[in-house]
Amino acid sequence: NRKNLLEQHFDELAQMIVTEHGKSMAEARGDVRRGIDCVEYACGAPSLMMGRTLPRIAVSSSFSREREEGIPLDSSLERVPIGVCVGITPFNFPIMVPLWMWPMAVACGNTFVLKPSEKVSLCALREVELASEAGLPPGVLNMVTGGPEVVNHLLTNESVKAVSFVGSTAVAKHIYKTASAAGKRVQCMAGAKNTMIIMPDANQDAAIDGVIGSSMGNAGQRCLAGSVAVLVGDVPEWFIPRIVDAAKKIKVSQGNESGCGMGPLIDEASVNRVTKAIEAGIEAGADLLLDGRNCDQKVGCFVGPTIFDNVPHDSALAMEEIFGPVLSILRVETLEDAIEVTRRSPYGNMAVMFTDSGYAANKFKDTAGAGMIGINVGVPAPMAVFPFCGWKDSFFGTLHSNGEDSVRFYTEGRILVSRWF
Repeated sequence: NRKNLLEQHFDELAQMIVTEHGKSMAEARGDVRRGIDCVEYACGAPSLMMGRTLPRIAVSSSFSREREEGIPLDSSLERVPIGVCVGITPFNFPIMVPLWMWPMAVACGNTFVLKPSEKVSLCALREVELASEAGLPPGVLNMVTGGPEVVNHLLTNESVKAVSFVGSTAVAKHIYKTASAAGKRVQCMAGAKNTMIIMPDANQDAAIDGVIGSSMGNAGQRCLAGSVAVLVGDVPEWFIPRIVDAAKKIKVSQGNESGCGMGPLIDEASVNRVTKAIEAGIEAGADLLLDGRNCDQKVGCFVGPTIFDNVPHDSALAMEEIFGPVLSILRVETLEDAIEVTRRSPYGNMAVMFTDSGYAANKFKDTAGAGMIGINVGVPAPMAVFPFCGWKDSFFGTLHSNGEDSVRFYTEGRILVSRWF
């Protein structure tokens, strides 16, 4: 029923994202569709929560009355709700990310408090309204608005048992530390600096399309944005002119305009942050091939596609998350050098390689040091049946969002050992 209602309001929700967030209609529709996938997966909670039973088990040779007295001993594992769960969600996917959390939490028998980003709270409110229309009883799914004070209250509230968060690494560290110290179960999906390696044998069309989509999609405002392109050997000869040409063809406009390929950043503070990152890149000695500060849009929070070449490997452009449409190109000579660029990052959300070599792909997969790997795929975002598997400073916790991890996160294991006389 909840899934059907979301489908019925699909266009309404997508338009609301465009209006409140600013992303293009195509990106907004993807936001809603991926969220509905999570609801579909949560509908399987009864099967996913199934426990295990091992009848007539002898615990040990010294603790079994079955053998001596013919009295059987049964053992079983049940998964039970954990209690009140909290979700703190970001602005960049205002429909999808809340749906990572509350559908599975509720399906597992918990109640849920959603605290969305204050920048996109209307989208979250409509999502909660539709859940109520679908028949959720009062008090099961709740929503609060506000800033840090509200978050800190939720993190330490005695009734709260579990906290889910998506956002920057700095905030993730605070939430994980504070909530864990208060005895909560915590999962924090954090920031990233994602690397894309382009090998000399890569399919050129696939590499260009994949890198453009990964680096410039959602105006670079996503934790799976590929913001560093590592070019191996002679790849720069064909890659650089083609990537600059492709970026120039992106239509930067309001999200509801026909043909929009990139909408605005979320606010003026983001424009200032991205602009400062571009200025710092110039000062660091990188070559500015395409300057998004010269965007034609004069009204709104716009920065257009920006591309740097010959980026110093230890510069902020190469190492720090920008969260904007900025692509940093690094040059290396060998596969090993390229993998080292990925490995040395403090983040471990995703890493991508474009290649026709199974050897290179397998070596990259095993040594890149990231939790989500793409081979000839620009954005290796897992479907809801798999966990969103960030590593290192891209994740804090033990159980990830989505997949079977989400079922374990929102439930407790309870063991029952019984004997009947």
